Amino acid sequence: MSTLAPEISFSNQKSTVNNSFPWLSPQPSCHPQSSYNISVSESSTPEATTSAEAASGPRRWTLRQRIVLSMIVWAGYWFIRLLGPTLRVSVSYEEGAQKTLDERPRVASFWHECMIPATYLWRDMGIRVMSSFSYDGEYMGRIIRRFGFVAVKGSSSRNPVRALLGLRRSLDDGWTVAFTLDGPRGPRRQVKPGPAGLARSSAQPMTAFHAAVESAWVLRSWDRMRIPKPFSRVLVRFGKLIPVPADASDADLERYTAELQSTLDRVCVFAEANVSKVGTSEFPYYGEG
Repeated sequence: MSTLAPEISFSNQKSTVNNSFPWLSPQPSCHPQSSYNISVSESSTPEATTSAEAASGPRRWTLRQRIVLSMIVWAGYWFIRLLGPTLRVSVSYEEGAQKTLDERPRVASFWHECMIPATYLWRDMGIRVMSSFSYDGEYMGRIIRRFGFVAVKGSSSRNPVRALLGLRRSLDDGWTVAFTLDGPRGPRRQVKPGPAGLARSSAQPMTAFHAAVESAWVLRSWDRMRIPKPFSRVLVRFGKLIPVPADASDADLERYTAELQSTLDRVCVFAEANVSKVGTSEFPYYGEG
């Protein structure tokens, strides 16, 4: 779903809904190490091919940067496109969670480490994600646009209000918006307050998931990104929906943000503890259950 998409970031400081709008990591595990997989059918969403905001434009980068950017986007797209169909995936839901991958509109959250499997699994659904203005955010935004996501430019430090308004409009139009909550630079697996404020203003519930990968290459990055190996098992676990009342106070938002943190921690532990069971009667392959 972060997470799981370009890099999306949220401010990591305590703040009220009026001044804090931060957005949407692989890893050894929530507690232990784990993983997940499956092959998913293609869908098509014409609207998803258009960015919600104009591209940042080539003039921002040097010629060398533009060449490297093109190479990264090409390689990243084809890596995910070829890897995705080999993954053996199962999707599991807590009681009170959404019932399908494409249920919308929702305010979705996941960890930055889940971006590779999430990009493939949620492709062509027109999901809106915040993309930072950094070089990393630029190439991630371009890659996910090729998978039918819509990148909204902004971050916790640059144009957060403008980006939030764009995401709010997307929710009003019936689209799901997604956040890699600990992106773009951490702290790893720490929720930031943006989703709760957006859920309050839009009257749409928060949803959260974790995608555990059984066999993966783990990068030495801040998020310990896990790159799934071909044919790896993947278990996606959804937490129960978290509605945020329109009249929630700023103090209430802190409580809902803490509940979101607890939900992500819980689904992370569950997914990583059970990913080895993907393909069994308990966790059938996605599309077979």
